[in-house]
Amino acid sequence: MTKLSVNINKIATLRNSRGGDYPNLINFAKKIQSFGADGITVHPRPDERHIKYSDVYNLRPVVYKEFNIEGNPIKKFIDMVIRNKPDQVTLVPDAESDLTSSAGWNTVKHKNYLKEIASELNSNGIRTSIFLDPELKYIEPLNEIGADRIEFYTEGFAKNYKINKEKAIEPYTKCAKLINEMGIGINAGHDLSLDNILFFKNNIENLLEVSIGHALIAESLDLGIETVIKKYLSYLK
Repeated sequence: MTKLSVNINKIATLRNSRGGDYPNLINFAKKIQSFGADGITVHPRPDERHIKYSDVYNLRPVVYKEFNIEGNPIKKFIDMVIRNKPDQVTLVPDAESDLTSSAGWNTVKHKNYLKEIASELNSNGIRTSIFLDPELKYIEPLNEIGADRIEFYTEGFAKNYKINKEKAIEPYTKCAKLINEMGIGINAGHDLSLDNILFFKNNIENLLEVSIGHALIAESLDLGIETVIKKYLSYLK
C-alpha cells in the first residue's frame, strides 16, 4: 500500500487570510490522522505565507504518524528540522519568490551541496528525500548524495494526463525502474488528485508515499460543501 501524507499548507493559508486561528491547524492535523491518513506534510517558506515556523514546533507533539517537512535547506530551515526531528525531510529547491514548487533539483550541479545536507540530516536520524524531475541524468548522483528517497515532481504528469496519460507517465516509469534498482525509495507529489492518482500508483512500482495538499483540500470543499449548506439551511428555517 502506498502511504498518504496530507499537506496542510492550504489550511494554514485559509487561517492566515483572516489573521486568527480558525481553522485551527493543530485540530486539523489530529483529525486528518484520526481519519486514517498515514502522515502530515508541511512546507514552510521563508515568508511564512502559509505554514509558519512556529507551526512546526506546535505540530511536532501532536503528529503521531509520519511527519514530513519540505523546504529549501537554508540555515533557518535546517536548524528548525534538526530541533524538531521529523521522520522525513524533503529537500525542495524553491526560491523565496516561488508561488509553489516549480522544479526538482539538478543533482549533477548541486551534488556536493545535497550530499552535505543529507549527511547532516541522516546523522540526526532524519530520512532524506530529494525532490526530483523525472530525468535519468539526475538519478545517477543519488547514491553518492546519500538520499534515502526521492520525491517525483509530478506537475508534468498531471498537466498531460488528460491529453495522453500513457505518454505522461512514461518518463516516471523509466526513472522509477532505475531508482528501484539503486535501492532508493520513491515518493511523489504535486498536482496529484483523485482524477489521476490511481493511474500513477498502478504504473510506478514500489511507490512508497504520496504527499497531497492543494487538490485534496479543494476536493474536500467540492465533496463536502453540500452537507454544510444543508446544515445552514436547516438552522435557518
